[in-house]
Amino acid sequence: MKLIVVSGRSGSGKTSALHVLEDLGFYCVDNLPVTLLPELTRTLAASSTGDQQQVAVGVDARNLPEDLKHFGKILQDIRNQQVAVEVVYLDARDEILIQRFHSTRRKHPLSSPSQSLNEAIGSETLLLDSVSTQATLRLDTSSFNIHELREEFRRRMTSLQGGSLALLLESFAYKHGVPVDADFVFDVRCLPNPHWQVELRQQSGLDQGVIDFLDAHTDVQKYLEDMGQFLDTWLPAFNEGDRSYLTIAIGCTGGQHRSVYIAERMSEHLLNSGYALVQVRHRELNHHGREP
Repeated sequence: MKLIVVSGRSGSGKTSALHVLEDLGFYCVDNLPVTLLPELTRTLAASSTGDQQQVAVGVDARNLPEDLKHFGKILQDIRNQQVAVEVVYLDARDEILIQRFHSTRRKHPLSSPSQSLNEAIGSETLLLDSVSTQATLRLDTSSFNIHELREEFRRRMTSLQGGSLALLLESFAYKHGVPVDADFVFDVRCLPNPHWQVELRQQSGLDQGVIDFLDAHTDVQKYLEDMGQFLDTWLPAFNEGDRSYLTIAIGCTGGQHRSVYIAERMSEHLLNSGYALVQVRHRELNHHGREP
């Protein structure tokens, strides 16, 4: 049996994620009390007809706080049943969550006359900490609309079902914040900046002019060499563990030139190193309507 627990703060896209899993053939249950998870898997296993069952359960802040504290123990109970478990945690920046609640006029499950929306979001972070720390996949939905979220989540779930470590290389701009789902963060602001070349300013790290500029600098090539050696050394440890997905974030000032170039070059390196499931996403280029 395969169980995927989908959690995250309210407004991060959990309902959309469950809809995607339902489309992929998962039996989905939303807002099940976490204490009932072991009983659910036992019941479904007993009624199995022989085919591997795929189950997805939404877990959120509507659970009792005392029950959520024991989430790690509950997961271990399920794994003792020989059930393969993934915990997917969706999140977004606080200001994005606030914006989404204002635009939909929904009520936050923890808000009350004595607790503002800002305070409710902060309380939810603490409440779900025991779930967040168990996440095998984290997804920052801050820059996605609902259609982009569904497509991104579908791609990631397809990768997870592939059975080997799936890697996402994501370029970003520090001025817009570090992706909250990053497992590794590499800062490339120390490298020569094509922005100061007038003829390259409107290009990106996908364009040949910028590629030629960065290819010509020995310190850029040294950075790529050192980064590749680091990942070659440590990625196998994650591959041998329980991790199915890893996000490698690469940041520069504007998320347009250096980080894009490094992400593309490193994806080539990882593919050549034998990692079959490698995706590249350029957050700022996508955000501004450019295709990667």
